[in-house]
Parts: sequence; structure tokens; C-alpha cells
Amino acid sequence: MLQFEEQRLKLLEYGPQLDELNSAMGIEGLKEELASLDAQSAQPNFWEDLENSQAVLQKSRQIKDKLETYGSLRSLYDDTLELIALAEEMGDESVYEEVEKNVSDVGTRLETQKLATLLTGEYDSKNAILTFHAGAGGTEAQDWVQMLYRMYTHWAERHSYKWKVLDYLAGDEAGIKSVSILIEGPNVYGYLRSEAGVHRLVRVSPFDSSGRRHTSFASLEVMPEIDEDVNIALNEADLRIDTYRASGAGGQHVNKTESAVRITHLPTGLVTSCQNERSQRQNREVAMKMLKSKLAEIKQREHLSKIEDIKGEQKKIEWGSQIRSYVFMPYTLVKDHRTNFEAGNIGAVMDGDLDGFMGAYLRDMSLGKL
Repeated sequence: MLQFEEQRLKLLEYGPQLDELNSAMGIEGLKEELASLDAQSAQPNFWEDLENSQAVLQKSRQIKDKLETYGSLRSLYDDTLELIALAEEMGDESVYEEVEKNVSDVGTRLETQKLATLLTGEYDSKNAILTFHAGAGGTEAQDWVQMLYRMYTHWAERHSYKWKVLDYLAGDEAGIKSVSILIEGPNVYGYLRSEAGVHRLVRVSPFDSSGRRHTSFASLEVMPEIDEDVNIALNEADLRIDTYRASGAGGQHVNKTESAVRITHLPTGLVTSCQNERSQRQNREVAMKMLKSKLAEIKQREHLSKIEDIKGEQKKIEWGSQIRSYVFMPYTLVKDHRTNFEAGNIGAVMDGDLDGFMGAYLRDMSLGKL
């Protein structure tokens, strides 16, 4: 049957790529490392050093996850080849939709895993903290922040990642002035670090009764969520800690007391804030973690030897500093100005279809183009 033969040929094209992925992931080496870790955990004195035992178990879980991810992909490939052969032998066309879906899934999952092999940064495996800020332009820019906020939370949901709001400042009339969210899942920061920068919107404004075209800007900061055991030394004298009454998307509880916390790192001028936890202490802990994450990200990105070297310089949220443009009018196009990757289906992009942009960035990074 011709339709099954077409799917078989398409699937066979993925075979060499699966072998390359096996090599890139170092599957055989991972199996040997896992065996060594399992041997360590079986030792009678394994739990005497609790810190080391936890590190061993964490590493073991990470390796198991990688092996399971590759193993399930290889199994899907092999099982689908067998299903095609059986369907052709039996003349059974009822499984064609299943075959077609499986072949598509192999391609999608293969591409995802190929990108994951490019995530080699120190914090790439971490969760990510995203902070959005509206640029100049009032309501128009604040509405753009809300659109971006929706876009990235939809991206998270498409990948089955969890997310929650940490801080939220509503716009004066509509939209959002600023918002911080935490997205949790494997390799989230590795994928999202490419999204940091200024995003530019061109559209006919729904807030302009004359129907004129407007250009708006918003910035996105992306930080890895730093573990408690990462040592980021901060001098208390360098911090200004303010409390205030929370407002925004936090429910009634957050508005009753001055539970929201804002921390300013005086040497750099960096500011973090949190209002969506249930107590001032919890908000302070989250805001402090956000500050440490921001400092660690800048230190790594700028190749600085110590935190004290950070100057806190930031690009202005305006024309000329954008990393990506989203054009709704007079044509529809999303273009990344670093990689030149483009997408014409702007509706899909705004619904969270961002993997093409992230993949182009990671590939260019691996080739030394960025």
C-alpha cells in the first residue's frame, strides 16, 4: 500500500539522525556512569555523607531521565516500523492514522532532543524566572506586555511545564506594567535564555480611535532559578529592602497587609520584587532568590570573575535595541534580528509556537555565529 510505504520512507530518514543523537547524548557513557552511581548507592556507608548521597541520587535521576527519553524515542521508531510492516502484510488500513501520528511524533521528539544536546551552559537545566517590563508608550506598551505574558505562558503549557506568578503590577488602564513568573521543568532556562531582550510590536492600535499604526516595546529578562546551595555572597549593607501593600493578580489576601517585598541591590541598581506568596517572609525569600539568580546570570553572561564586577548596565527599551519584531500591519511577520529566523503565522507564534526561534538561536550559538 502506497500510503504506508510513504510513511515508512519518511520514518527511515530519521534512522541516521537517531544514531547521531545516540552519539551526541553519549548514551553508552551515560549507562556506564549510571552503573557506577548505582554501585555507590549500594555501599553500606552510602548515607553517612548525606550531602554526597543526595548529589549522587540527583545525578542518577538526571541520567535515568535522559536514558528514558532516548529509549522511548527509539522504541517508538522501532515499534512504528514493525506496525507498518504488519499493516502491509495484513492489508490493514485501519492503523494508518496511528502510523501517521507516530511518524510525526518521532520527528517532533527527535528535533526536541537534538536541540537539548546544544544546552551545555552551567544553568541550562534549571527552571527560569521571566520578568516583563513595558517600555515607553503607556497603555499600548502595557497591553504588549500582557500579550507577551500570554505568549510565554502558552509556550510553557505546550511543553507541559508548570508556571506561577511571582510579582504583578497591572497597567493604569489596561495591560500589565511589569510581571515576573517562574517556569518549572527540565531545560527551561536553556531554551528561554535566547528570549531575553527587547521585543517590538507593530500594529494598528485598538486604543487609537483614528486607527493609526503604532510601534510598542517591552523587555524580557530571563534568569535561571538558582539552587540554595549555589553560593552567591551578598553584603546586607548593599541591600535596600522595602515592603508595600501588594496589588494585582494576587487575590484579596495580598491587599490587606504590607506583605510585598522589593529588594534593591545598591551597587548595581538591580531590583527584584515579589508579592504573590502568602507572607512577607516568603516574599522576601523569593525576591532574594530572584536577585541572586539575576546576579548569577549576568556574571555568567558577561564572563565576569566575581559578582562585584557587575555594573547593572541595561539597554533602553526602545528602537534599535530589539531582538525580535512582531508585525501585525501592513503584513504579518515575526522576525528575529539576531538569527534572521522568520515566521509568517503570527497567530501561532502569539499562541506559544516559539520553538523555531529558540532552535535557530541555539544552532547559531553552537556554530559560533552569536
